[in-house]
Amino acid sequence: MIRPKPRKNKLEDVVDKAYTEDELIYITQCLEKEPLQCQAFIRLLIDTGMRCGECCALRWKDIDFKNKRITINGTMRYTKERGLYRDSPKNGHSRTVSIDASVIVLLHQLRSKQAKNVFKGYLFTQAQSAAPIYPSTASRYLARFGKRYNLPGIHPHKLRHSFASVAIERGADVASVAGVLGHMDKTITLRTYTHANQNGIDRAGDIFREALQAKEEKQDAR
Repeated sequence: MIRPKPRKNKLEDVVDKAYTEDELIYITQCLEKEPLQCQAFIRLLIDTGMRCGECCALRWKDIDFKNKRITINGTMRYTKERGLYRDSPKNGHSRTVSIDASVIVLLHQLRSKQAKNVFKGYLFTQAQSAAPIYPSTASRYLARFGKRYNLPGIHPHKLRHSFASVAIERGADVASVAGVLGHMDKTITLRTYTHANQNGIDRAGDIFREALQAKEEKQDAR
């Protein structure tokens, strides 16, 4: 009798699709050569594991600069009937996640640049417009970025998986990582993960960033 191959669980899928810490550091170093808006967008994807549409939907009022947190409460969608529009998050619930001080610096710079051009509202806007960018536009830019720096297969969802992989590997509890990601599959979440509180969610982000910083410092010391 031929036995079916066992299906991988979600954590195994995450590891298979994730970048290593060294690769993530390389990506962040490459970003330093890119335009400010692109730097900030991709750093947010790396630093929080948020979905591409959620990042496109971020507004300045969603950023807590003092406490270094972002509230993710929407996503950008596109249909032929409605065009580009802001919708509720994929699972219908908002969440608040922590961000690194270096990302806060980028966001301060981006806000100052937008203020000079009288741009208001959304963090990431179309050229010479206050309108938010399309998720498809962001994905295409990421693909071109990957070609320039020999990063085949780079995709917003791969960065999302990488966040989860590094955080879990470094000891963040799975429930808190699920909280950071805004996991949409409630059945799997309830069966596999325990309850995620805000402290755990913040710590999951801290663990991820500490891992990359430690790896980068080790590289610099060589």
